[in-house]
Amino acid sequence: MRLAERFLPFAVAAAAVAVGYGLSVGLAGYFVYLGVSAVVAAIALLGLGVVTGTAGMVSLCQLTFGAVGAFVVSACNVAGVPGGFVAWLVLGGLAAAVAGVLVGLPALRLRGITLAVVTLGLAAAADLTLVQIQFPGATEGLPVERPEAFSDDRSYFFFAVLVLVACGLLVHSLRRGRWGSSWHLVAFSERGTAAVGAGVRTSKLTAFAVSAALGGVSGGLLTGQVGLAFPASFTAIQSLALYVLAVMSGAHLIDMAVFGALLWVAVPELLKRWGVPQDWGFVIFGVLGIQALAGRGNLGTAVRDLFHRRRSRGPAGVGLSDIADVEPLPPGEPVLEVRGLSVHFGHVKALSEVDVVVPEHGILGVIGPNGAGKSTLVDVVSGFLPRATGTVTLDGRPLTGSPTRRARRGLRRTFQQDRVPPGLTVGAYVRFVARRRLPGTEVAGALEFFGCPPARTPLSRVDAGARRLVEVVGHLLARPRVLLLDEPAAGLPHEEHVAFGRRLRQVPARFGVSVLLIEHDLDLVRSVCDRLTVLDFGEVLASGPQADVLADPAVLKAYMGETELL
Repeated sequence: MRLAERFLPFAVAAAAVAVGYGLSVGLAGYFVYLGVSAVVAAIALLGLGVVTGTAGMVSLCQLTFGAVGAFVVSACNVAGVPGGFVAWLVLGGLAAAVAGVLVGLPALRLRGITLAVVTLGLAAAADLTLVQIQFPGATEGLPVERPEAFSDDRSYFFFAVLVLVACGLLVHSLRRGRWGSSWHLVAFSERGTAAVGAGVRTSKLTAFAVSAALGGVSGGLLTGQVGLAFPASFTAIQSLALYVLAVMSGAHLIDMAVFGALLWVAVPELLKRWGVPQDWGFVIFGVLGIQALAGRGNLGTAVRDLFHRRRSRGPAGVGLSDIADVEPLPPGEPVLEVRGLSVHFGHVKALSEVDVVVPEHGILGVIGPNGAGKSTLVDVVSGFLPRATGTVTLDGRPLTGSPTRRARRGLRRTFQQDRVPPGLTVGAYVRFVARRRLPGTEVAGALEFFGCPPARTPLSRVDAGARRLVEVVGHLLARPRVLLLDEPAAGLPHEEHVAFGRRLRQVPARFGVSVLLIEHDLDLVRSVCDRLTVLDFGEVLASGPQADVLADPAVLKAYMGETELL
């Protein structure tokens, strides 16, 4: 079955090529022209599916990247650059990719409507500029030379289909790799992306670059179709309409990008046949986009969810597996040391001279009432809150820098909130978080150990509690020196907390990872932690062996209450 899934994309690609050849032979001349237009739009929508549908960023200048590709192809044609149209098309895509990186730089700090305004403003500026300067060869009427083997309209349509298939395979491959996983994760949680050691900047810029490159290829193909490039083909309003269509159709799925392209061509054509001005097509796309946004979904997502429901109706989560216990290892020398850590927010003292030590092969529990400073402690140690005094060392070396850098040094963390993107499968997410090559048996064994769904299960079908376990598995398979767990059992039924604790207690021996555990469930803490540190109002109230700490009168008074231990 796995072998069949591996070759399925190539089988679909071969079928698409066969269909494209059949259409190039069987369609009437005008419909061949419309077919090329649909293919051009499909490639542009594939790019929007990457940056918007997968990476979750707003880009309203896709046709501006198309203009870059068209400009390069036209310039190469005028200059007679060796390599012919195919080489020019590649150069246009690469030039657009560079432009995409430059446009993507604001996305490192801007989000949502602000980023939309910036990209739309760029599209409008490019539109005005192109009207003034025109494309190379347009004034002289010098047409772009198509590839010699695809010089007529029918063969050029088949060539465009071949380019679309190649672009589809490229996008499919990238989405299954680290880039694709990082796009999904950065769209869902930038903090989650940084916490696994992946670069948020790299994730965003690669998404913009790939999207822009596809836009550039579409613009170059359009130039070869028409023969000359004109500014009217790359207006800001068309970019905006294309974005809306991408949202409505769900262009993050390759087949839905093709479907959206068919709508892009069919709606204006039908309006023309009915005697309605074609500009009303933009209104129709806008209404459809509003409906998609208002319904919090799109056609592609609906089709995918229906497919998964029919394909598998198993449980969204499974119980913790009954796997033989391993003997715990005796705690060793300190691996993570926090000394004199203090954090102030104005006049509010969040942490004050906090000392925490996690030993090798050990599990340290940090407990305390709400507002005690537990989450602040984790944020500071993991690098998400740099405004602190004190020292943090890992293996005796100062631990400083960004969350990404600390994660790569060997300090990982989980979050109280859900940071697991639903767009991936369990296995794809785990492999991305681990950030190393993993045999299937190791992934399957770790998932089974924690009672997680199988690797091929879409995370969109996994309940919140099971997703927390999947998150833990991914970080453990990265083999960090220390893993900070911020209430990892949240979302699990209470009866499964102790069972999870039994698994967690084996983590140092089974995975070679030391653990700092923040948890409210005392049953879980008792079953896992030999040593505890209690925080109260940002200060260490007690620290030491579990029995001594839980019997401390100050702890009973400040945190648990005497009846809690009865």
